[in-house]
Amino acid sequence: MRHTLRIDDRTLSYLDFGGPGRPLLALHGGMSEGLAFAGLAEVLGDAWRVIAPDQRGHGDSDRAPDYRPDGYVADAVALLDHLGLDAPVAVLGYSLGGFHAYGLAAAHPGRVAALVNVDATVEIDPDTAAGLFAFLPAMRYTAPSREELLAAAGPVGSQFVEHGLRALPDGGGWRLPFHPQDMIDSAEACRGDHWDSWLASTCPALLVHGIRSQSLPPETAEAMVTRRPGTSYAPLDADHFLPFTHPQEFHAAVRTFLAGL
Repeated sequence: MRHTLRIDDRTLSYLDFGGPGRPLLALHGGMSEGLAFAGLAEVLGDAWRVIAPDQRGHGDSDRAPDYRPDGYVADAVALLDHLGLDAPVAVLGYSLGGFHAYGLAAAHPGRVAALVNVDATVEIDPDTAAGLFAFLPAMRYTAPSREELLAAAGPVGSQFVEHGLRALPDGGGWRLPFHPQDMIDSAEACRGDHWDSWLASTCPALLVHGIRSQSLPPETAEAMVTRRPGTSYAPLDADHFLPFTHPQEFHAAVRTFLAGL
């Protein structure tokens, strides 16, 4: 079911798939939303209660004053507090959400029992970030019709945002499930070296890696697993978008890791 909470005069929307199982906080990637984990919640069944927020500026959640990683992490902590989840929970994050997942584990180790990093790297240089998100400035946030909005989005539209478009109130047209500038700001805020954050936590962890990823080179993935004790590795023959292109393999890797906790 969908719920909301207020954080600093902003609305944070989240999906709680319910069930009697242990809590799993699932943080989606950029340009996505919590609904992306509906399939995972179904596969995990009653063993895990998947809680998937629309992170700030995504989906049904309000836009925020800034998109620094610590702000995203603060929202996650506020959600855990709101739900009364004081005991450590498992946390999964994909891509942008992966930064926030291991950032949460680093900043609040007492809140995280296990960590699943889905193809989020620890090193982002300016050229890589610019290349991955070069299409964003050309996108439109709103348009009178779905067709115009998708046309402006180009190939990204049909692949990632077509099913997430929102109708504006009173027949005022349509909007993307994110503002392009917010995504640019989020990507810019993640540039740099994040090794300290990745290595700061000690809970059991899994790195799910698309071996053809545009974001996480194989040598970096290998170093992430080698340098962080207690980290398992699940390489998939996929690119960075593996939760969408290879959902069965992705779900199986996560389910196997969680079952072994």
